[in-house]
Amino acid sequence: MRRRSISRQTNNVELFPFLSVLVCTIGTLVLLIIVASSQILSSQSEVAIIARGEDGNNQSKNPHYIECREDGIIIHPSQEFVSNQDITQPGSGLTKLIVQVSSRKEQEYVIVAVRPNGFKVFEQVRTLLEQADIDIGFEPIDQDWKLKFQDNTLS
Repeated sequence: MRRRSISRQTNNVELFPFLSVLVCTIGTLVLLIIVASSQILSSQSEVAIIARGEDGNNQSKNPHYIECREDGIIIHPSQEFVSNQDITQPGSGLTKLIVQVSSRKEQEYVIVAVRPNGFKVFEQVRTLLEQADIDIGFEPIDQDWKLKFQDNTLS
């Protein structure tokens, strides 16, 4: 008697097309995440400087704002520019601000926003403010950020 051979057919399932679709879908999602996050980061080029302490309160003083750049300072919100050469001059905007704040040390102080290229100017400004015994705060900011100041005057 002869044995019958049973032929077994094996079905091979090819997964390559499925994996190709899966890789393309994941790649598309990663690309969407990169584009969305880069748009979010580029839209945050405006920063608000808010005068608050660590506890979230204003410290009961009115702030004055100065922005230190490479070529000088800008006194905010009036946008008055004072060049490097005029910082220590007796009639400059900074000198007037120092005199104003010095007469009201208990009610006012100065916040200095420092650009990366304005650190040398910040050192000059800080020295002048410390000599006048004025309270100061400072915040390093990116070169491309636009500044927006919140009105924190006390009633």
